[in-house]
Amino acid sequence: MSVSYWLQNSSADRRVTADVCIVGAGIMGLSTAYWLNQEDPNLKVVVLEKGQMGTGATGRNAGFITCGSVEHFNRMVTKHGEKTALEIWQFAEHNMALLKSEILSKNVPVTSFQQRGAFSLAASQSEYDELKQVSRLMASHSIPVEELDEAAVRARLGAEGFVGGIKYLRDGEANPIELLRSIGSQSSFQLYENCEVQGVDVEGGDRIVRTNDVEVTCTLVIYCCNGYSAAVDNYFEDKVYPTRGQVMVLEPVAPFMEGPCYANFYLDYFRQLQDGSLLIGGFRQLESDTEKGFSDHTTEKIQEALHSFVRQHLPQYQKAKVSHRWAGVMGFSSDGEPMIGSLPTDSQIYFGAGFTGHGIGMAFHTAKTLVDLIFDRPIPDWLSAKRF
Repeated sequence: MSVSYWLQNSSADRRVTADVCIVGAGIMGLSTAYWLNQEDPNLKVVVLEKGQMGTGATGRNAGFITCGSVEHFNRMVTKHGEKTALEIWQFAEHNMALLKSEILSKNVPVTSFQQRGAFSLAASQSEYDELKQVSRLMASHSIPVEELDEAAVRARLGAEGFVGGIKYLRDGEANPIELLRSIGSQSSFQLYENCEVQGVDVEGGDRIVRTNDVEVTCTLVIYCCNGYSAAVDNYFEDKVYPTRGQVMVLEPVAPFMEGPCYANFYLDYFRQLQDGSLLIGGFRQLESDTEKGFSDHTTEKIQEALHSFVRQHLPQYQKAKVSHRWAGVMGFSSDGEPMIGSLPTDSQIYFGAGFTGHGIGMAFHTAKTLVDLIFDRPIPDWLSAKRF
C-alpha cells in the first residue's frame, strides 16, 4: 500500500521480534506456519494479516478441495506434457492425503468435511465428448473417475439441462474457515490482525517488516498474499493477477445432491451445503475485462447470471430466496499453476502464490514444499517460480 505522510504509522513504538514473519493469514500462510512448526518447533513465527484471519480468498471461496488443477486433465497434458500433468494431479491428491492425516484426523476435526467426490457436467454434446476422453485418459493413469449419462446426472444430482458428465472420486469439500481454524489451532505462531504491510527494510542480516500497527524484526519473510501479491511487491505484477470471483447462496431445501459440481469447463461451480443451502459461483467470463483488480464488490450482471443458472438447471431452488452474495480476490498465475520461490532482489523473502482458484486443493502441500525449498531440499520444477 502507499502511505500518506499524514497517516504514517508509529509501529516503531510496538516492536516484535521473530525468526520468521509470514504475511497473510489465509490457508497458504497458516499452512506455512504449520509446516515450519513441524520442521523446528522452536522457531518463533509471526503472522501478519491486513484484515482478519481468512478474510481474503480463503474465507470467500466455495470450499472445494479439488484433486487436480484449473483445467481438465487432457488440457493439462496438452499444456505441460503427460509426465508433468500427472505430477501436478498427484501433487493435489497428496494435498488431500496430507490434510486428512495431519489435520482432519487430529483432535479438532473439521465437522463440515466430506469426501464425496465432485462432478464435472456438460451442457453440450461436444463438451460431453471431451469429458469422456478425459475420463479414459485419467483411467489410463489409474486416476479414479466415473462417467455419467444424462439420466444419471438427473437422478444423482437433481440437475436439468446436462447431457452427461464425469465424477472425480477423490475430491472433497469443507467449510474453508473451519479448515483454516483447524490448521491454525495445530500451529504455533503469533497472529497480528488488521496489520497491513507498508514495506520491508534491510538492517544488517535482519528484515524489518513495517505495518500500520507493529514492526517485526526477523530473519526471514514469507509472502502468502496470493491475489494481493502485487500489492506487496511489483515482482508479481506480470506473474500473479488479482481476479475477482463472485458467489451466491440460496436458502436451504431438502438435501438431494450427491456431491459438488463444476460446469462449463470449470468456470462455473455449485454445491449443496450440509444444511441444504445452495452455493453457486463463477461466470467471471461474462465480464472478463473488469473482473480484475483488488476490489471484492459484486456486480449485477454476474449475480443475475448465477441466479439464472439456478433457475435453468436446479428446479428445486426455483422458489428459494438469495441469502448471501459476495466476491473474493483470487490470484491467477500466468500458467494456471501455483508458484513458490524467493525474490530475485532479496533471498531472505520467500513467497507462495498463484493458486488460480484452487488454493484449498493445493495450498497445504504447496506450503510443505515451500518449507522444503527454504531448507534447501529439491522441489518440482513446475512449482518453482524460476519457470517464469
